[in-house]
Amino acid sequence: MTKKDAPPRWDRKMQQRLARGEAAALGELYDRFASLVHGLAHRVLGDEQAADGITRDVFAHIWEHPESYDPKQGPLRSWVANLTHRLAVQRLRATETAALTRAGEGSAEELERKVRHASVAARADYIVQSMPTPLRAALELAYFQRRDYRQAAADLSITEDEARRRLRLGLQLLSTALDTGAPGAPPGYGGAA
Repeated sequence: MTKKDAPPRWDRKMQQRLARGEAAALGELYDRFASLVHGLAHRVLGDEQAADGITRDVFAHIWEHPESYDPKQGPLRSWVANLTHRLAVQRLRATETAALTRAGEGSAEELERKVRHASVAARADYIVQSMPTPLRAALELAYFQRRDYRQAAADLSITEDEARRRLRLGLQLLSTALDTGAPGAPPGYGGAA
């Protein structure tokens, strides 16, 4: 691994601190990633209490198995998002399968379609949250405030060409949410978790 490919220092140090059993490290990790974990879990499950449970499960797993994160495999943020996604999809499959069994309605295909839909939505959220602020700001202006590139340029005090570039790049990144092997998605962040 070259110096350029080395994982961020914070990720390596955090993994080492967790492996030593430092409770303060878990607190720091929670402060940094709890909103990401809860947001992704809620996006997949559509339920506040279930998202709270997944958030607890994710941080409990990290505390109990700090060695399962390998800084050489990618950023800690992506690993946490992947873990969240995997646990949330497992919970979704379990609860939906139980509901199908009780009701005697629906099919395995409908369940998988629901899981895929939730996975794409969670990947899209992750991609938007991970975008550099200039790209995210341009997309938010275009989507939430219905600004075109000229209006976005004026609001952001940038050139129209720069606004078009940011919007185009942001939309290209967001479009990768449909691709389970997309560069914007964390490794293993596909719908078939």
